[in-house]
Amino acid sequence: MTQAEWPLWEVFIRSKQGLDHKHVGSLHAADAPMALQNARDVYTRRLEGVSIWVVESQHIHASNPDDAAELFDPAADKVYRHPTFFPVPDSIKHM
Repeated sequence: MTQAEWPLWEVFIRSKQGLDHKHVGSLHAADAPMALQNARDVYTRRLEGVSIWVVESQHIHASNPDDAAELFDPAADKVYRHPTFFPVPDSIKHM
């Protein structure tokens, strides 16, 4: 496989302050170890990350924004899925 044929990888970084990974960009690499190394070199130069995820772009499947109503509206009538009526103690963090 030549460099021009390397697959595209999506890069997600978890910052020191965050609990979730955020998409930061894309890069081409021959395999997962190379994608991790390149992601580290390109996207964490200022020591801002604590975790890196790389996912080959062809493995990401997304919903169509035009289908949002049928995907998300049914949850609106199930109030038990939204625990807004439960008191959360102040001692619980990251809620």
